[in-house]
Amino acid sequence: MKPGGLLLVLCMMGVLTACGSKKVIVKNDTLPTAASHIQGTNDDALQKLAFVQKVTDNQVYAANIVGKMNFEIQADGNNISAPGSLHMRKDKVIRIQLFIPLLGSEVGRLEFTPSYVLIIDRIHKQYVKADYTQLDFLRNNGLSFYSLQALFWNQLMLPGTEKLSNSDLRKFEVDLSTPDATVPLTVSNGKMNYRWLTNKDNGRIAEAHVKYESKTDGVSRLDWKYTDFRPVGVKMFPASQAFSFTTAKGNKNHEATVTIRMDEVKTSSDWEEQSTVSDKYKKMDASDVLGKILSM
Repeated sequence: MKPGGLLLVLCMMGVLTACGSKKVIVKNDTLPTAASHIQGTNDDALQKLAFVQKVTDNQVYAANIVGKMNFEIQADGNNISAPGSLHMRKDKVIRIQLFIPLLGSEVGRLEFTPSYVLIIDRIHKQYVKADYTQLDFLRNNGLSFYSLQALFWNQLMLPGTEKLSNSDLRKFEVDLSTPDATVPLTVSNGKMNYRWLTNKDNGRIAEAHVKYESKTDGVSRLDWKYTDFRPVGVKMFPASQAFSFTTAKGNKNHEATVTIRMDEVKTSSDWEEQSTVSDKYKKMDASDVLGKILSM
């Protein structure tokens, strides 16, 4: 990886969150682990509810997902790849680290928590740490940390909630009449529209599509695809994820595609939850990040 490409990789990853202004997160009751209590009926509404339950039952039980990976990004004519690692702890952090090929030295990391975003550029010894309200390109769009977490963890989501409750399952529209091998699930919330394509037989999420309509910046889209499912306990987790982001911010179209291919999927908990930044690093103003993105 070229040192100058580091900020491109990290900043474009930051754009993908498209986080909205801070919302109160509601901790709902957790879901049961089986849909048997709503199966065995011909009622159309209950059949749809049973299928949504089948989809949610696929989520892994592990609190941690970690593993080495290959990271690739294509954006504005640039194609950058690097070895890296992914560390995720449920409801706590999503961390992506990138390394110099062969040497193994870390060149940068991107960290999302419920309260802040941290971008560390070790090549230039600088960093950005800001809450979501300080980053206008995040604030002016429509997702939260918990929505981003659901995308990385291959799960359904509803904006403004941390966990789905039983009553939330009824909010999803389900098209069981489709002749295809995939069943679409959709839900809308204001300017946001979410659509998942799920396997008709096992309810596994194969794709997720998010569309956000802004009066000032047009339509932004986030398209996420999952492949190479591997066992994590009794559940399956996608070791390969590819997601594309398009937006018309600043009257100019911006596109980026990120691919993560994990070499392994482990559940180790022996790692630090929060990153620390050396006092020798220079803190960048949060607004500078957007300027760098739009100038690339």
